Amino acid sequence: MSRALPKYNKRRVAFIGGAAAVALSGTVIAGFALAGETSRNGGTNARTLAGPGTVSCPDVRSKLPAVPATARAEVDRNLALLDTQIQEANKRLVDTVGQGGPNFVQNAILGPLKDKRVATVNRMATAIGRTAARPQGLEALAPCTLNAGGNATAATPKATPTKQAGGNTGNTGSGGNAGNSGNTNAVGTVSCPDVRSKLPAVPATARAEVDRNLALLDTQIQEADKRLVDTVGQGGPNFVQNAILGPLKDKRVAAIDRIAISIGRTAAKPQGLNSLAACTLTK
Repeated sequence: MSRALPKYNKRRVAFIGGAAAVALSGTVIAGFALAGETSRNGGTNARTLAGPGTVSCPDVRSKLPAVPATARAEVDRNLALLDTQIQEANKRLVDTVGQGGPNFVQNAILGPLKDKRVATVNRMATAIGRTAARPQGLEALAPCTLNAGGNATAATPKATPTKQAGGNTGNTGSGGNAGNSGNTNAVGTVSCPDVRSKLPAVPATARAEVDRNLALLDTQIQEADKRLVDTVGQGGPNFVQNAILGPLKDKRVAAIDRIAISIGRTAAKPQGLNSLAACTLTK
């Protein structure tokens, strides 16, 4: 017959087993916490972590040519907007720690930020191009990266004044796509594809964000229509496309991407919505 273990031996066995369980659970927790800190290719994972880092963007101000006095206010306003966009992206990095999959930061933060910056630098180029040579290649400065170190963001300096042009050289952007006439007295209105009717069923968890961005799409069209009226007589043959319809498309891409990402968190992400971003001018 087997003998029962002494009481103190039972307690010892229970203690050892409990310690082993704690150690094992600690290993699992540690392994879970470390998961996702680096991407499969060894770089910084796009998933936001406890230390989300900061957004780093190319400096636009230093790449601008001499800015005509007539464009200085609009250029300064858009340079300040670039700063604000970076600050908003950094805040979103902090607010979304732990959310999303491996492409979350690219799809939800860096991608929309690039679209906003494209629209902003295009407005600056257009403002300069009204009375001087339109600067080329500024869109190459739109993409930003995630600085995982968490320090330097290449936000444009706010205190440095823009350079004043020594003289006006005239608007060189007079190439001309047929049908993209300058903004004449018959301004017309902006016509955009309907996004709401093309959406799949929206999960309850995404409804608020989807509705907010659908409302933003309406606001963007209203702002574009107002700009059509406010800029009557301005620009060359491509003015409406470059200064109104192009930036509007970039804004709509960003809003539509946010809608798709929001739905995709808990349901199948809708595809092909970006084809609804481009708008036309209806006379």
